[in-house]
Amino acid sequence: MRPLPVLTGATTTWRFRSGRAAADDWPNAVAALRCFSFASFYVYAPRGEGFTSAAARLLCQRVKASDPQWLPRYAGQVAEHCAREQWLAQLFGRDVWLVPVPGCIPAGAKPTAACQLAVALHELGLGCGVWAGIMRRTAVTRSATAPLGERPTARQHYESFAITAAPRAAALRRIVLVDDVITKGRTLLAAAARLRGALPHADVRAFAMVRSLGFSARLDRLLDPCMGWVYWAGGDARREP
Repeated sequence: MRPLPVLTGATTTWRFRSGRAAADDWPNAVAALRCFSFASFYVYAPRGEGFTSAAARLLCQRVKASDPQWLPRYAGQVAEHCAREQWLAQLFGRDVWLVPVPGCIPAGAKPTAACQLAVALHELGLGCGVWAGIMRRTAVTRSATAPLGERPTARQHYESFAITAAPRAAALRRIVLVDDVITKGRTLLAAAARLRGALPHADVRAFAMVRSLGFSARLDRLLDPCMGWVYWAGGDARREP
């Protein structure tokens, strides 16, 4: 897989914009973005029992590790499904910019799983380019290893994000945030709020390769494409389904 193109097809070198990430941005961000749609493709149950649950955890590990053998296959299945299912094909398109969601720490030399997934999808024609439009200014606790009550809030994610310098705003009418796994949706909601603040007229949606089913005891399938919503409820992010 080729290295991540920061802005595919562009010749300009984009610099990070310092941007505001002050706490007083938060109420405006909540008011501006109450919900947004997302799609996901596979499912897994972290504590599920049985062969299918074990296979789903292995799939999730491969996606998170950007396994060079398996990630292109998984992305290829998304492209094949787009050819058959119009609802999924409509999420992507030649006018869509794919924006990878940053990891829990500021960017290092190695592209994140979300970055490599965005590149794989772009190479299959599911977007006009990959724009590293969001950066992580400060680190947050890694959700996968944090106790339930200590996982970063949507507000903490939001305040740790900043928007990079962008192409002409007119070129960014449709944006799909790309992430490896969606759990509650806090990270995606915070990232979408940041983008909406910088690009108020853009259509911002999201795609996650894997959707967590929380405390489900058993799975009967790995492939379970769906379209749903992430929204604010009771001061926290909620995901449906």
